[in-house]
Amino acid sequence: MADVLPRQDLTPPAPLPSEGRGEPAEPGAGTPPSFTGKGAGGLGWAFWRPALGVLTLLAILALWEALSRARVLNPQFFPPVSDILGTFVALWQNNVFPGHLATTLWRMAVGYAIAAALGIGLGLVMGRWRAVYDLFEPLVEFLRPMPPVALIPVLILLVGIGDEMKIVVVAFASLFPILLNTVEGVRGVHPTLLDVARTFRYDEAALLRRVIFPAALPQIMAGLRISLAIALIVALVSEMIGATAGLGYFVLQAQRGLRIRDMYAAIVMLALLGFTLNWLFLLVEARVLAWHRASTGQE
Repeated sequence: MADVLPRQDLTPPAPLPSEGRGEPAEPGAGTPPSFTGKGAGGLGWAFWRPALGVLTLLAILALWEALSRARVLNPQFFPPVSDILGTFVALWQNNVFPGHLATTLWRMAVGYAIAAALGIGLGLVMGRWRAVYDLFEPLVEFLRPMPPVALIPVLILLVGIGDEMKIVVVAFASLFPILLNTVEGVRGVHPTLLDVARTFRYDEAALLRRVIFPAALPQIMAGLRISLAIALIVALVSEMIGATAGLGYFVLQAQRGLRIRDMYAAIVMLALLGFTLNWLFLLVEARVLAWHRASTGQE
């Protein structure tokens, strides 16, 4: 009688725990459901949460207006909000803000693009090959804590006070969040993905392009978002030193000339600019990482 193989259990085994590797839990795992109670009129908390934020801002502005009109606040230093908004509209209609805004955005965009290219490119290589990481890690750790504005006097001597100095400062300040997040993203790629790629005989170029870069992209986008705010801040600071145009230059000149309404109007312009840039980045991020949100249940 022929030997009969024992019957095998084809039920797939239960997934193993992370075995202390420190892997993050799935989004929402082990957490209570979010509040979805209905408010007045049947509207949920998802509507009232941003509405409350807007109402809080409007209440603060209304209080400022009232205290300034009543001269509880010195109107010379805290002019009424209505006057500030009127000045903002006048400066925009007279093409004062558009010119300064274009100059600031140009310097910021060029420096940010240079930082993104260097940070992502070098970060992929440092995260993939340990020898390259060991080569650049001391230099990165030496330069990373350095305040970017400390380079401004040196750069003025080397490249002058033109756009080149401001672009280099913006690129230097924006580089490190992108670089470090890229390195960590590459190191966090799951080994199973690399094993599957080797099974399909991917070379190193295809491995970086088709496996490692997409898997590290969520971490890279986080670094890009952090650097976006840093780029705007540093661009404004650099324009306050040896510039003849730009929003940072305009704010400083308005303050020195005691044109307080112009100064506050420029600050409103900067707030709108920062809000718009962050909103546009979130739209791009949602489009680029749509596959990631779908796979992790974040839609």
